[in-house]
Amino acid sequence: GVALIRVSDNGCGMSEEDLPVALKRHATSKIKEAADLDSIMTLGFRGEALAAITAVAKFRLLTKRAEDAEGTSLSGEYGKVTDIVPTGCPDGTTIVCESLFSATPARLKFLKSESSEASAVAGALEKLALSHPEIAFRFVSDGALKFSTSGDGNLKNAIYSVYGSAFAKNLITVDGKFGGIGVSGFTCSPENLRGNRGMQQFFINERCVRSKTLTSALEAAYRSYIPGGKFPSCVLHIT
Repeated sequence: GVALIRVSDNGCGMSEEDLPVALKRHATSKIKEAADLDSIMTLGFRGEALAAITAVAKFRLLTKRAEDAEGTSLSGEYGKVTDIVPTGCPDGTTIVCESLFSATPARLKFLKSESSEASAVAGALEKLALSHPEIAFRFVSDGALKFSTSGDGNLKNAIYSVYGSAFAKNLITVDGKFGGIGVSGFTCSPENLRGNRGMQQFFINERCVRSKTLTSALEAAYRSYIPGGKFPSCVLHIT
């Protein structure tokens, strides 16, 4: 999380011309005209993520489109591009960031312990995997495989991969619609309660949210089953 972060995908990749542009602030491929702002269904659209992380780290990007004979490698540090060269790489994009905040020690000192930062990264990846069971995620931390989802679109399989068999086998299916709102996913059985709300995962249109309204609704349904100090768990998708 500090020494090295690497994110790879096997998506469409970028052209050599687009690669340096992707690092600029507000550069995004998701908005082509103003009307697109009314129908955004993606997690990000402002073009800030790459610009922000490459401004505070040493970075390298490798990318290749399926129609190109070779890929492109871009290197730089702390917001400045130092090298763009052709390279051999698989289709898709890989982003590597190293020495995070090493040039900004005032920011570096606010990082928590390595284990705390690793837990934060794991939590972010778990939410992504559960919000998109149709995408295969593989999360490796300190050389150890933490979880790997199949990407088969089955939410229960994704839950099994992320939270394990003990959690997945005690789930109750939820599937209903009312007034233009759909709710699907899983809640836990009354015998599988937790000591905190950490396993309550709500997604609205595939975005993870924290909502007192949703938490209250979930816990109201369990009220006659919950002993003091215990909380139900869930993975619920709301559309």
